[in-house]
Amino acid sequence: MRNRQRSTFPTVTSEGALLPIDVLQRIARFDPDLPGLRAEDYYHDGEKLNEVISASWSKVLRAWQKFQYSTMNLGESQSGTTQTREHWLLPLFSELGYGRLFGVKALEVGENSYPISHGWQHLPIHLVSFKVDLDQLSRGTTTAAGGSGSARRSPYSMVQELLNRSTEHLWGMVSNGLQLRVLRKNVSLTRLSYVEFDLETMLRGELYADFVLLWLLCHQSRVEAERPSDCWLEKWSRLAQDQGMRILNKLRDGVETAINTLGAGYLAHPANNVLRQKLRDGTLQPQEYYRQVLRFVYRMIVLFVAEDRDVLFAPDADEQARERYTRYYSTARLRRYAEQRLGTRHADLYQVLWLVMEQIGGEAGSVGCPGLGLPALNGFLFSSKSAIDLVGCQLANHDLLKAVRSLSLTYDNNVPRHVDYKNIGSEELGSVYESLLELHPELDIEAGTFALTTASGNDRKTTGSYYTPPA
Repeated sequence: MRNRQRSTFPTVTSEGALLPIDVLQRIARFDPDLPGLRAEDYYHDGEKLNEVISASWSKVLRAWQKFQYSTMNLGESQSGTTQTREHWLLPLFSELGYGRLFGVKALEVGENSYPISHGWQHLPIHLVSFKVDLDQLSRGTTTAAGGSGSARRSPYSMVQELLNRSTEHLWGMVSNGLQLRVLRKNVSLTRLSYVEFDLETMLRGELYADFVLLWLLCHQSRVEAERPSDCWLEKWSRLAQDQGMRILNKLRDGVETAINTLGAGYLAHPANNVLRQKLRDGTLQPQEYYRQVLRFVYRMIVLFVAEDRDVLFAPDADEQARERYTRYYSTARLRRYAEQRLGTRHADLYQVLWLVMEQIGGEAGSVGCPGLGLPALNGFLFSSKSAIDLVGCQLANHDLLKAVRSLSLTYDNNVPRHVDYKNIGSEELGSVYESLLELHPELDIEAGTFALTTASGNDRKTTGSYYTPPA
């Protein structure tokens, strides 16, 4: 089950990094620093956009009610396509500035045919019945090199495939009347990327704020341009990418801060006499100590990613176990704590986190922790050998929470932004790791200080380790 990135808008989800939640929130609040949000940019010069959207909302509500009435007595053999389009989706798109959409012929890309229902300039718009799941496979005919054949594909996957293959189309929309997705050409074949509006929940609950975002994002003016690459949706997407790169650069700093905080925190805690003695007598070298702290940081990052993608739990974990972990043991809970408090000298939060790491890092044959719904990963990172000298150590809550804040929050003009671990990729994590290979630790055991500095003979150069992008 994929964990989509939720916003403060109950009916809006962002899958992938197409238009992250913080960018959508800026759009919804008419951020003056975000270009393209003036009334004239929506072809309503001299009018107030709030009044225009409010008037559209009233008409859309009436169209929804008419659609609901028209489908009440539909038989199982009736497709519902006409009712979905004529009574609901076409009026909706009219209110979004497209006028009356008309059906189009199947789009041909090379030897492949895509029976898209509607279109507007460079924008394919595929509208299907409310009875059709956007992700449900259906029979569709395609031709490939060497002859004709048939393939099973969902409405969503067909539009996505069209965008990926076409040189004339960059953005698209697909809707069954209950959900509406905005999607773009996607270079990744494994990571889904779209913004989805749950129209049914929005209209049934009369969630006007969500409709405002829908109107602002899906309006005809967002896709109108001589070239698809010049439209507002594309400009906003590029802005989101640039912002993501800035956040990534700040994440590197955050990881380094977390390592410094933890490295000093372990040294300073009065319960860690054994650790300090190992460093004094040379049993534990500073560089190895640094590696173990680094592994602990990456343990946390892996947990952040796994939780945010909803892939941490064992497939057979029951709901009670999942709820228990989420409420009392999750890093999501820890990250919320870090935003709300500085922490004390107690070590209870660290003990809970270490317990989780022990449970999922069981030796070969371990079953993990069924009581928390956790599987055993049986990998080196979470094994006791990866941080053997930290076993039995303690860490004050204030040091742990400071490290967590460094990993989970970045700041843009003093505005805190959450790191999007759900959509962070291997290339981003590899880039961060690469920068860490250039550092080495300087520590003072008695003073309890630890700091990473750049050295000429660093790990990356001496070991020949270099990060290689997936491409």
